[in-house]
Amino acid sequence: MAAHHLEHLRTFLTAYRAGSVSDAARLLGISQPTASGHVRALESELGYALFDRTPAGVVATARAATLAQQAARHLDALEDLVELSGEGSAVVHVGGAAELVGEVLAPRLPELVAAAGGPLRLHLGMADELLEDLRRGDLDAVVSSVRPRVQGLSGAPVADEEFVLVGAPRWAQETGDDEGTVGALERIPVVAYAENLPIVRRYWRSVFGHRPDAVTTAAVVPDLRAVRAAVVAGAGLSVLPRYLVREQLAVGSLVELHRPEVAPLNTLYVVTRSGRLEASRSLRDLAAVIARITAAGV
Repeated sequence: MAAHHLEHLRTFLTAYRAGSVSDAARLLGISQPTASGHVRALESELGYALFDRTPAGVVATARAATLAQQAARHLDALEDLVELSGEGSAVVHVGGAAELVGEVLAPRLPELVAAAGGPLRLHLGMADELLEDLRRGDLDAVVSSVRPRVQGLSGAPVADEEFVLVGAPRWAQETGDDEGTVGALERIPVVAYAENLPIVRRYWRSVFGHRPDAVTTAAVVPDLRAVRAAVVAGAGLSVLPRYLVREQLAVGSLVELHRPEVAPLNTLYVVTRSGRLEASRSLRDLAAVIARITAAGV
């Protein structure tokens, strides 16, 4: 195959994974017109359309999906060969929520670095933002609490994090005979992660069948570890992942203020760009270690 055909395939595959020709151009370091020209030339060579153009961008055709699957393993293998033949190892970028990275992944960093086979960079952020960075090619893998639903990303479920409603022991004592009832709980101030009480609201709807409209918010702290610290200090109740409060529950600085028959769960995924795990053994090994550590840690 001529060199320009390989270049056109590379541009197509990048656009397919990114869901955008302009994003593909940025990732490849070429102009948007050049990237569009590569795709049009490949379509002309193949004799069929690869993308349907819409006002919102490009949508891959069924034939494009088949071509991407066929081409990915070969093009990715070539890129990996080039990386392996160069000096040093490529840096691997992994994203996740701050509390998950800090409490679960960072303590096992030597294992992660060994699996990556080279330098590792950990990135913190919200799931949607990290998945967008992954789609654009800025990250190699993400541990996400959101299931990926965009073209070009693939996620495997690795663990279910359990949410528990906790507070300092004083709140259990003050509720007396009403301990654990929704009425008693709604008299305790809430320390929330965000203004709209996303985790508390989900717990209330799942366990009690209604929104937490009667609760009073004492504080909003956009970091679950800081929420934990505030709750330990007696600022109010909150709903937190069990792995984040396991130690505090064990020593008694926090107690479960309510124990439902079925605790709310949230599935965590290890997400990569489609086709990358099949093409890269080091990324495949790293994803497997991330999955094992996450499953054991939460």
